[in-house]
Amino acid sequence: MEQIDAKVKKWGNSFGIVLPMKVIEKEKLREGKEVTVTIRPRKITKVKDIFGILKEELKNVDTQKALREVDKAFWPEDK
Repeated sequence: MEQIDAKVKKWGNSFGIVLPMKVIEKEKLREGKEVTVTIRPRKITKVKDIFGILKEELKNVDTQKALREVDKAFWPEDK
């Protein structure tokens, strides 16, 4: 069993995931072969991802202040 990280891509009206050739060869995959896919979205861990989600709400916010608040929320100082 192989575990990979992949990005979901839009294909027409659907979404798909591209498998690397090394996985296809290792698992001897071919067209029509059935596989099981376990979906575990990654948690947001980057400040830029958080700002992307909150872009509209943060457009009038002091950036430096916002960054300090995010840092404080995710990485509180050890006391």
